[in-house]
Parts: sequence; C-alpha cells; structure tokens
Amino acid sequence: MKIEIDKVKGFQDYLPPESQKRAKVTAVAKQIFELYGFVPIETPIIEYDELMRPESLPSEGEDDAVAERFKLQDRGGRNLGLRYEFTFQLSRILKQNPNLKMPFRRYQIGPVFRDEPIRQGRVRQFTQCDIDIIGSSELSADAECLACISDVLIALEIKDFQIQLNNRKLLNAIIESVQIQNAKQVMRELDKMQKIGEDEVKLNLRKYTTPNQIITLLKLLDKPLSFFIENAFDGAKELQELINLCSLYGLKPIFNPYMIRGFAYYTGGIFEFIKEGKTSIVGGGRYDNTVGKFLNREIPAVGISFSIEALMALCPELSEIEIKPQARVLIISINEDKASISLAKSLRKKNISTILTFGQISKQLEYANAQKIPYVVFLGEIEVNNNKFKLKDMTSGEEKQLTEKQLISKLAK
Repeated sequence: MKIEIDKVKGFQDYLPPESQKRAKVTAVAKQIFELYGFVPIETPIIEYDELMRPESLPSEGEDDAVAERFKLQDRGGRNLGLRYEFTFQLSRILKQNPNLKMPFRRYQIGPVFRDEPIRQGRVRQFTQCDIDIIGSSELSADAECLACISDVLIALEIKDFQIQLNNRKLLNAIIESVQIQNAKQVMRELDKMQKIGEDEVKLNLRKYTTPNQIITLLKLLDKPLSFFIENAFDGAKELQELINLCSLYGLKPIFNPYMIRGFAYYTGGIFEFIKEGKTSIVGGGRYDNTVGKFLNREIPAVGISFSIEALMALCPELSEIEIKPQARVLIISINEDKASISLAKSLRKKNISTILTFGQISKQLEYANAQKIPYVVFLGEIEVNNNKFKLKDMTSGEEKQLTEKQLISKLAK
C-alpha cells in the first residue's frame, strides 16, 4: 500500500526560524502574564464529549466553535473530543475544585483544535494564549486583563493597535429600547457591519424587524457613550468606568457599539484589540454565566485570549523578531573527548549555550557559519597540555588562547 507522505490538511509544521519566532512570542507572553500575577495551569487536550455538547454549555450551541469540535472514541467506546478552547474546561475544574482560592488569576498556553472548513490562513490546530480572572466582579479585573495584553503587544513591538470596548448589557438595552424582539439575531447582523457594510446589514435586519425600527436602531448606535449614560441605559455607566480605569494604566480604549463577538456567553464588557483600524488580533470579555454552571451558581469571570498563529499572520512586525544563534559557542574536539565534554559541562553550568562536536574541523566550521554561531573553541592535545583553549571569533576571524576562567568571562558577555 502506498503511503501518502504529507501533513493532515489543516495542520502545520513550524521549522526554524518560524518555530523560534513562535517560541519568542510565547516566552514574552508568559513573562508578562506572570508579571501581572497570573499563574499557569494545564488541562487535558481530550475531554468527554458530553462536557462540550451544546446542552452542557451556556452557549446552547450558538457558538460555532462548539459545532466545529473534533469528536472521537476510545477503546471503551466512550465519546470524547479534542478541546476547542480552554474556557469550558474551567467549568469542570471549578466543579472538581470548589475550594479554589478566589479570585483565581490563571493563564494557559497550548494547542486547541477546531474541525472547521479549510481556507487560506485557517489551521485546525492553533496555539491559544489565555488569561482569566475568576471570582471577581470588579471592573479592575477587566482593566488588569486589558493592561496585561497591552503590555504583551508592546513588548513584542506590535505597533498601531487600538483597544475597542463595548458592553453586552448596553447592547441589549439599546435593542430593547427600540422594542426589537430578536435581539441575538439582530446582534449577529450588526456584528457584520465592518465586513459587509451598512446597506447589506440593513437588508439582513429586515428579516427580524421593521424598516422604522432599523433606522431608529442605527441612529441610536451612532450616539456617543455620554448619550447612553445621560439616558440611564444599562451597562453605559459600567463601560465608562472601565474606560476611566484603563486611563490610569495609560490606555486609551474607544467605544465601538458595533463590536459584538461572543453572542452566546459574554455578559458585560466586550474587548477587542484592533490592528490598522479593522483587523482583530485579540479578543475577550466578561462571562459571568459560564464557569459556575456545574456548581449551579454564578461565578464572575473575565478573560482575554489570542492565538500565536493569528498574531504572527496579522502583525508584520513579528516577522522581524531577532533570532539568536542556536548556541553561543561550538566546541570542536580534536581527539580530546574527555576534556571537551568537561569544558562543555562547565560552560553549560554557567548558562552558556554550547554545542559539542567531534567531527572533521572544516565541516564543523562550515556548520558554525551556517548556524551563525559566534564563537568556536578548538580543543586538542596542545590545548589540554597548556590548560588553555583556542577561541575563534567567527565574525572577525580573531583567535585567542584563553584559560577556562577567561573563556567563561568572554562567552558570558
């Protein structure tokens, strides 16, 4: 039988330098997350499918990601599935760990899977980066999440991003004020405003409401946030308070009444980080009806997430990430393996990345050049007898005889 040697469609290999750039993004995110006091958790890639079915989730099947989950069975015939996100797993974790200290600030970085149609720029396995604060209803938790993600993007030198905010309570209040019944369907159509334009949205809205109601609704949505505060619309004051809190972090979010996202589960603030005025690179919000489901109580929660793949694809700046050489120094053993291994161990103990080789000198020098390794140490009988090592600077070609102490001092810089 002929075997097709290829990747499964929708899945991707990442080789250097792309893999190194992805690792850098992950490392920066982890560093900033921990700087804000978020702690890492890990969860299984596979869960019981029952936990992911529409009837087990607050979204009631309206979230496309739920429908796009991968399904499988184990040998025992149990229905299982690959996780399509991290948030639904928090419901199980809180059920099994009811005494978890609140507020619980967690982050998670790892692969999630979605069996969605393949098209340009879409992959079925992607690396998601989440932060969440569970157990706090304070708007300061929302602001902390926004500030944390902002710092991640700044640390990655991602430029010209904008934070846009909305509030699900406010959206519901606006729609109810026009006496429109099909609120969720209307929100779905409004969310398409930037993609398909106002005329198409108006046409689609006629399925759910009258022309007069559509005109009134769109006029309302063009009002500034101050209008909704003055007229006591639910959620408006909350949104202004969040904007005020963000200003204390040096953030300048703007109100976008057409930004909907997460139709089925967001309950309060909704967030997006927008690149170049239209492309969403990060999203999140408050979801107070989700994680306490299996405990039969409401547990407030807020979170933000992004995928490494989306960030890499949508932010050209990340293509310029400087990749360090795979090693600081390459040791070439010239029939002195014991001494070479001993030196490599000493350098690694000093946190100096080291590659140890035993092959032909010319080939090893060629390898060092190809990998942009800045230094090479030659270690033969003469070096062992003199207790000195010949260090070659691969950029300048300069060679020096150094003691081990001098060598470590030089390479540690």
